[in-house]
Amino acid sequence: MSAGQLPRWVDYVLIPFLNLAAAFLVSGLVVILIGENPLDAVKILLWGSLGYAEGFGFTLFYATNFIFTGLAVAVAFHAGLFNIGGEGQAYVGGLGVAIACLALDRYVPWYVTLPFAIAGSAIAGAAWAFIPAWLQARRGSHVVITTIMFNYISFSLMVYLLNNALKKPGSMQPETRTFEDGGRIPFLNDLFPSLGFGYAPVNLSLVVALAACVLVWLLIWRTKLGYEIRSFGANATAAVYAGISPVRIIVVTMLISGGLAGMMAINEIMGSQHRLLIDFVTGYGFVGIAVALMGRAHPVGIVLASILFGMLYQGGAELSFEMPNITRDMIIVIQGLVILFAGALEHMFRPAIIRLFTPARALRAKEA
Repeated sequence: MSAGQLPRWVDYVLIPFLNLAAAFLVSGLVVILIGENPLDAVKILLWGSLGYAEGFGFTLFYATNFIFTGLAVAVAFHAGLFNIGGEGQAYVGGLGVAIACLALDRYVPWYVTLPFAIAGSAIAGAAWAFIPAWLQARRGSHVVITTIMFNYISFSLMVYLLNNALKKPGSMQPETRTFEDGGRIPFLNDLFPSLGFGYAPVNLSLVVALAACVLVWLLIWRTKLGYEIRSFGANATAAVYAGISPVRIIVVTMLISGGLAGMMAINEIMGSQHRLLIDFVTGYGFVGIAVALMGRAHPVGIVLASILFGMLYQGGAELSFEMPNITRDMIIVIQGLVILFAGALEHMFRPAIIRLFTPARALRAKEA
């Protein structure tokens, strides 16, 4: 019995839950080894991320980043591609956001700037994904290698631009000038004070992220292109035999994936930092891989997995403050364990579960 033959609730709920439980079990052992109570640590983590409105606001802010990068990885997954260049694509996407904001923030309100920022981030991210896509489609260069390389190239490119082209005149900081009100997305707490989010930077880009989830679902499961993407990912040879162009699917899928990753910059640049600066991505692109794996490359699962990692980010900050023995590095270890079990060890429980849900007669026939 393959993954597709398992009951959907097993494949989409039970297995991710077991992977997550295993990750937290190992994390609990690590906490015990450093002399702290893991149950107390869990309570602090949950309270810091969900227990009060401002903490929940920070959780949603981090989750917004993970939704974009998780969707980017998921779209590529459906075509059988492994786009791990979300870091670089989001970084360059920040350039598209900054150019739109710097050009318009002094002349128009934010809701006029926002569509241009969305388009700029998506175009910049897609452009950065185009060359790895073309190299895979036309030259056979593996997209994993090329996207890794382009991550480092993007970092160097942005450092050069921020130091030599975009830096505010007279400033020593490698960053653009701070945007005016026309280049700032309002915080949700400013629009809806009753939410009580306080100083949490969660903003309207969360709505953009949720809209992107809906559009990705429509694309993958309700359009001809989405059917071709899924067919190519399931069996490339059969898809080519059916008349689907592998070059077109690889390039188009990577353009969509890169565009989604680039849109992550809206939340950070236009929604929180209000300027383009060095290293604003800080690992969100790589976490998107675990989000897509844990969410089974489905928008609903990606939203739930993004909230989980948002909780780890925000609750982990509270945990390192309340329990000094659990440093920020320890929080990164816990996050890494979740990524490990959701990714590399994702199939650890699957063989046993397949045996459990496969009728004995069918299993004997398969073994014979």
